[in-house]
Amino acid sequence: MPEKRKIAILGSTGSIGTQALDVVRQHPDRFEVELLVARNSWKLLAEQARRYDVNAVVITDESCYKPLSEALEDTDVKVFAGMDSVCSLVTGDNIDMVVAAMVGFSGLKPTLAAIGAGKPIALANKETLVAAGSIVMSRAREAGVPILPVDSEHSAIFQCLLGAVGNHIRKLHITASGGPFRTWEKDRIAQATKAEALRHPNWDMGAKITIDSATMMNKGFEVIEASWLFDVGPDRINVVVHPESIVHSMVEFDDGAVIAQLGHPDMREPIQLALSFPERLSLDNRKLDFATLGSLTFSEPDRDKFPCLSLAFEAMSRGGNIPCALNAANEAAVKAFLEDRIGFYDIAAVARACMDGVSFIGEPSLEDIFATNDEVYRRASEMTLKRDFRW
Repeated sequence: MPEKRKIAILGSTGSIGTQALDVVRQHPDRFEVELLVARNSWKLLAEQARRYDVNAVVITDESCYKPLSEALEDTDVKVFAGMDSVCSLVTGDNIDMVVAAMVGFSGLKPTLAAIGAGKPIALANKETLVAAGSIVMSRAREAGVPILPVDSEHSAIFQCLLGAVGNHIRKLHITASGGPFRTWEKDRIAQATKAEALRHPNWDMGAKITIDSATMMNKGFEVIEASWLFDVGPDRINVVVHPESIVHSMVEFDDGAVIAQLGHPDMREPIQLALSFPERLSLDNRKLDFATLGSLTFSEPDRDKFPCLSLAFEAMSRGGNIPCALNAANEAAVKAFLEDRIGFYDIAAVARACMDGVSFIGEPSLEDIFATNDEVYRRASEMTLKRDFRW
């Protein structure tokens, strides 16, 4: 029997993290959780630590360290706080694989630390590649570290490419549900509330990624991520709206043949594949019944209604530190929208202003990436406070 894989889950209290733990629960003979990391959900983190008998936990919001430590004082669980602790612990000899599922730019540092220590990465944090794809992929190649995609779309492409046998890829087709506003008119979308934007029709996700799905910025980020993961330029990546979310993505070859990966919307499938690859383990989930599936529909995305998708393609084409600027601006704008300070389309307006105003760096260093993120996030936050979306 294969040895257990000892896993660190960064972002264990979020949607991906909790589903990764469910995969572990279903296969206790194959996986063991060594480290759990959360931002500020210390109560749930403490419950997870007890349930999975972990070695250590980290709460990155240091103000939550005391209650977390007290909640686990009767256990042998080691309790740490702060991002430096995360970056240190993921390099430990007791870690075989790191699930990178922290939200936003915060996932970059620990992912790079894990890569530097030679740890395989199950990547669910797309912002890591959006902001610093060149640096992350270069360091992964140098270290010989596999980056296994967890996003359903990238996992689908990865699975389709297993059948490519080295043949040239003509195009990647990334599917999108269209989000909650797919059938709405633009004037109505402009008045959309936070509650309406958070009602995703197919997927159960955290608030930030759900808003990104509603604006289709999430799909744009997935295009950038796919470009880095699979070494394919923006002219060979296509987005197609598929509201049923059964076909997770497709790969087209030079002879016109298309290979697709299908499944019900359940993130445990790609999570488990990343953790167990190259094996496919059993999973307690809903299986496809093609006789009752019904029709599958596809259409072009409406970029007039969803301008964030075009912004992401533009950022990828311009390259350098522009995708990092787009990500930082989006993080600040989505936060403001969730706090009811700006409107739905203001998210795109802030992103546009920040992309146009940032100083371009063609080949940014890691220091340049962090500086760009900090500067743009600060300026975007100021814009949302003043409701002035000019740079």
